[in-house]
Amino acid sequence: MAEFLYCLNTSTIQPTPLLEKVRVAGAAGYKAIEPWNDEIDEYLAKGGSLSDLGKAISDAGLEVVSVIALHSWATTEGDEYVRALDECRRRIDQAVALGSPYIVASPPQEVVDLPHITARFVELLAIGEQAGVTPSMEFLGFVDGINSVSSAWAIAQGARNAKATIVADVFHMIRGGGSVDDLLKIPGHRLANFHINDVPATPDPLTQTDYDRVMVGDGIADLPRVIANLRTIGYRGPISFEIFNKELWTHDPFDVARRGLDRIKALVEA
Repeated sequence: MAEFLYCLNTSTIQPTPLLEKVRVAGAAGYKAIEPWNDEIDEYLAKGGSLSDLGKAISDAGLEVVSVIALHSWATTEGDEYVRALDECRRRIDQAVALGSPYIVASPPQEVVDLPHITARFVELLAIGEQAGVTPSMEFLGFVDGINSVSSAWAIAQGARNAKATIVADVFHMIRGGGSVDDLLKIPGHRLANFHINDVPATPDPLTQTDYDRVMVGDGIADLPRVIANLRTIGYRGPISFEIFNKELWTHDPFDVARRGLDRIKALVEA
């Protein structure tokens, strides 16, 4: 069994249609895929079905390790919160249909009260547990509130649930003002998924957007240290290649996916 599960996050090869992304991921040598609910909705709106999508994923030799993402669950109130949870349930049902063990719970843009968002995360966990999928707490380096490993981990710990996990990401650790050593703050079994990418030297990493991410190995992140830290904490889950580089979106999707996998394997298997 491989030490890590090589995964392609489908954002990496936009604007390729979802079924083609599945084919590319399998052909490039990945063993897992991480799709987004929005593109699943787009696929369904064009006449696709979840059963056909699941079959295509299986036929490509892939498994779904996570689906992205749940929104508006942390800060809405009243009827708006009821609608937000209904939408979360719909998205969770998609993850269930695709056999995914996790779905990402994205944080809000603004600063939020930690006990409040923790209580909301507990509610999400209960909804997920009933359905058979575990929401995993994400941090985003460019938001004002939950923008670090520590803040996401505080929510997961505060949930007092052994299944509560977080998602970590090279770009977001650096963009939030932290470092790749922040991984050492959490036990590996409480990390649901790890997103790998690289960060360019310019613009200032503390001002970058998602679209500034670059190909693994083309930036300034200490990626060998990232892999060493994942091993230190005992993480043995997916390593998901996730970038939003618009220039790379103009390249052949197979070439981008394959080059990324080759670079990740060179780090892991050196």
